[in-house]
Amino acid sequence: MTRRQAAMPEAADTDSGDPVLQALASRLRLLRARRAMTRRALARQSRVSERYIAQLEAGTGNASLVLLHRIAAALGVPVGVLLQEVAEPPPELLPVQRLLERLSPAQLAEARHLLAERFLAVRPDLRRQRIALVGLRGAGKSTLGRRLAGRRGVPFHELDREIEREAAVELREIFEMQGQAAFRRLERAALDRLLAGPGGMVIATGGSLVTEPDTYETLLAHCRVVWIRTSPDEHMRRVVEQGDLRPIRDSRQAMRDLKSILASRESLYARADLVLDTSGQDEDRSFRDLLDLLEP
Repeated sequence: MTRRQAAMPEAADTDSGDPVLQALASRLRLLRARRAMTRRALARQSRVSERYIAQLEAGTGNASLVLLHRIAAALGVPVGVLLQEVAEPPPELLPVQRLLERLSPAQLAEARHLLAERFLAVRPDLRRQRIALVGLRGAGKSTLGRRLAGRRGVPFHELDREIEREAAVELREIFEMQGQAAFRRLERAALDRLLAGPGGMVIATGGSLVTEPDTYETLLAHCRVVWIRTSPDEHMRRVVEQGDLRPIRDSRQAMRDLKSILASRESLYARADLVLDTSGQDEDRSFRDLLDLLEP
């Protein structure tokens, strides 16, 4: 055995009847055949031993996630394609992806709107009449959204309340009885129902909507989205003022959790069309600033 072969990791033998491994074996053989790629070539390019690849293709290899990533990279596909979580992307998609990767964040936002208008039948005039507010609880979404809807003479919708109306139970019961996946389905259904209606509206979303990619993309495509942000201290104070005393019970841990959530979602919130910082501002000043953003 050469030093190079010795450095390559091997696969542990496992049950050849495992349906997950059989599906992986079939997918790997298909992808390699499509590329007219020998096992030896795949082993060389992925830095994974040829014996390991043979075991995977036989459905007897105990797959390592790290090595699967290497094999997927050598085949030029996302690792999810190997695991059959996603279909292999069409060849036309690759040059489009490379083009988009060279765009700035502002250009990406513009490209998203152009594609939505062209292929999702999004009307720019209707999109301008629909305002969606995103951000953590306590930022002021409901308060500002209600005033904005009143000024514009359009309906105001709190998406969480729409979800409760669809499910005929409170959010807490949805999570306890049906789980996160059911909540996400109801959230998407409620949003689709609102967007199917005519005319303008103002929507205050739940703080975690931005973590659901498809739902957030729909919101960005059909609404002008404003990130209502404020400082962690302001978030905490406003939540307590709304009657939720849980943060007081363990203020240090609650603040750490809040900062962690903000940090993890910041890049998602930042995809909004506009940003309004309400830190240190009273309601009237924040509302005037919101109007200035939307109606310069």
